[in-house]
Amino acid sequence: MPLFETEHDGDAHCETCHSFPPAWQKGRAVALYEGPVRRMVLSLKHGDRLDIALPAARWMAQKSGPLICPDTRVISVPLHWRRLALRRYNQAAVLGQKLAMALDLPFLPDALLRVRPTPMQKDMNREQRFENQSAAITINPRAANQIAHHPLLIVDDVMTTGATLSACTEACLAANARAVNVIVLARVARPE
Repeated sequence: MPLFETEHDGDAHCETCHSFPPAWQKGRAVALYEGPVRRMVLSLKHGDRLDIALPAARWMAQKSGPLICPDTRVISVPLHWRRLALRRYNQAAVLGQKLAMALDLPFLPDALLRVRPTPMQKDMNREQRFENQSAAITINPRAANQIAHHPLLIVDDVMTTGATLSACTEACLAANARAVNVIVLARVARPE
């Protein structure tokens, strides 16, 4: 059983989801963002440790069963092109690609676009994070036909308040996605 699970339409809810119901239908985090998992995520995100992505994605695949339905397509949280140029890769997209391979599902690497740069959210509270993500993410027009009327699984490395995943989910629902579920490698235990 995962450490955190949020099901908007089910029985299992995290503490935050009771107060702030998420935009997605079901969500799962496979671990807490602490100790060795935190170091693993930071190594993937900032340490060029792309070798971590495959075992992490396999771990995510083991926990993703309730989030998958026929015709699910995997997408990832996007980076703005400036941050992508600095980092050289999008860790969420790397995880998404490996997860899609492990689940034998289609991966849409550029389905979502971050249309404006957003400041790092590390020192922001919940309200600031949601404001920061407002109107920052949209559907790539080239992927609209692959999004509409399909169930989606959005992949990210870490969830704190759910602001980024909410912005992604809202963009997908506005593009007529049939259902949106989310999966993250790790979740911050108690966001502020």
